[in-house]
Amino acid sequence: MQEWIKQLQNIVNSLDKLEEFINVSPEEKEAITSMKTKWGTTPYFASLMDPDDPACPIRMQVIPSRKEQVNCYGLQDYLIFKENRAVGEKRPDCIARQYQDRIAFTVTDICANYCRHCFRKELVVDQELSLRFDLNEGLDWIREHTEVRDVLITGGDPFILSDDKLDRIITELRRIPHVEMIRFGTRTPIVLPQRITPELMEILGDFHRIPIWINTQCNHPVEITQQTAEAVFNLLKCGVNVGNQAVLLKGINDDVDTFRLLHQKLLSVRIRPYYLFYCEAAPGIDHFRTTVEKGSELIRDALRGHTTGLAQPMYVIATNIGKIPLMPDYYFQEKTDKEYILKNYKGQTTTLPLISE
Repeated sequence: MQEWIKQLQNIVNSLDKLEEFINVSPEEKEAITSMKTKWGTTPYFASLMDPDDPACPIRMQVIPSRKEQVNCYGLQDYLIFKENRAVGEKRPDCIARQYQDRIAFTVTDICANYCRHCFRKELVVDQELSLRFDLNEGLDWIREHTEVRDVLITGGDPFILSDDKLDRIITELRRIPHVEMIRFGTRTPIVLPQRITPELMEILGDFHRIPIWINTQCNHPVEITQQTAEAVFNLLKCGVNVGNQAVLLKGINDDVDTFRLLHQKLLSVRIRPYYLFYCEAAPGIDHFRTTVEKGSELIRDALRGHTTGLAQPMYVIATNIGKIPLMPDYYFQEKTDKEYILKNYKGQTTTLPLISE
């Protein structure tokens, strides 16, 4: 049996199993025993937890908290609102849309790690929302909509599906003339790097007119291990580029040192920082929210000028009308009749001539 399947068969989703890895705090124990919520992670990811620190960034992302029962800012029925499921054109449950030329194809609600901050919390974690994951229905819809050129395969985590199912999805999408790009959103390179097997590499690999791109989610430098580095390298060897979509999380990655180290370590294992997401308006994740300004301040104070520009993600909020950048212009200080005055990360200024139209 392959190691990734063993990991899933032994998922850490009970108090007894969790106690094999950490000293569970009274607060964690109370939340686990009193809340009706889906939770769990792989033994691999659980092994990265600090056994004695409840503020461990892995523990905070994995273990339920009573704080999830507080909801001041989250929207009920958020996923229906965000993915435009109640308005506009008629679509299968598995198809979500905010843009004209690209869609999200939801193929499962199962994960290797049930992130407590998940924006699909209502579907994946709380299971208050039920969707039909009919792959044939979704593929037929994509075939009929010739304006769709870019398909994001998501979940849950699509890499939890068997090799046969993934092979079929990719093959069928690549047969559609108007599809030009296939993307996967998966946390497996971070929480289950064993999933990147030679068999999966064969399915993903080879030159093709329709490339495959992967975006993963890594939120703290402790999540980056040798196993992740090897998994990403193997993806690159079969022609698949890997980006990162971090989520800004209070108490986990909202300080300058952690934020800088996270993005430097991502590049060290060949993962390109792509997005930094502000916490979406899903219910029950208020305790993870920072101020909106915090993300742009971290990019300014931790990355811009302090390390390579390759490490700088785009700071956005995902909404029902698409992703909206949240990065203000810190660098234009003044505009005169003759020039712009610019300021760098050290506070030094220079000028740029004003070119008239």
